Amino acid sequence: MKKEDTVRQLAIAIYTINRHAKTATNNRELYSLKNNAIQRLLQSGDAKKIGLHFVDNPQLSQQSSTVLVKCSEFLFHTLPEKDDFTSLPHLGAQDQTFRNPQERMNLKTAKELLIDFLGEQKAPSRTKQKTFIPKRPKVSNKQSFRSSYLDGK
Repeated sequence: MKKEDTVRQLAIAIYTINRHAKTATNNRELYSLKNNAIQRLLQSGDAKKIGLHFVDNPQLSQQSSTVLVKCSEFLFHTLPEKDDFTSLPHLGAQDQTFRNPQERMNLKTAKELLIDFLGEQKAPSRTKQKTFIPKRPKVSNKQSFRSSYLDGK
């Protein structure tokens, strides 16, 4: 497989992870996987930082920015580093008309592809083991129960 095809498959995997992370209830693992893969692609020169964009809905501040990264024909946003503000041009507001190409990949396949690319260890799958529950002694109704309250004494 050619290097361009490999980079494109990785970009599709990142796109899939990013799409699922936006709707997942526990998205920390997915965003971490996305950011680690983008950082590795940037280090190898297969992805390129384009510039800074304003965030549409900033959380704690009046205004914040993200880094626009191009990988193959896909564009992604990541958190900026300190030197990005001096070395990258600020592109202003995000272009709402641009969309990444519509690609489909299974989430499990995308995660496996990125984990293999990053060389990370997969978390060991938890196999359900039956927990041992000790049996209780049987209670029989043949034993008489005597109450002083009911006898009137």
